[in-house]
Amino acid sequence: MQYDQRHHLTETRAMDESLLHQGLDLMLFGMLTVVLFLSLLVLATGTLSALVRRFAPRVPAPAPAPAAPRGSAPPGAPSPAVVAAITAAVARHRQTTSRHKEHP
Repeated sequence: MQYDQRHHLTETRAMDESLLHQGLDLMLFGMLTVVLFLSLLVLATGTLSALVRRFAPRVPAPAPAPAAPRGSAPPGAPSPAVVAAITAAVARHRQTTSRHKEHP
């Protein structure tokens, strides 16, 4: 009976060590695969970048845009009426907020 228990423990321990060894092997294989793939990706990117710089046609720099006349708003800027409305709203908000701070 005692032999059977020792034999069972030895088999269990051997199986656990085997599973641990297989897990470590798999982890090492996976990590090496990732490092190898990333290294190849870096090399390929560098090589393609060098090829593009060497063989791609030169693109001339774009001409600067003509300056807008002074006093005109840049494109996409709000109109003067909108700016006035925002200014009035901010002033009113500050007035009402300051009243609440004075009288708790």
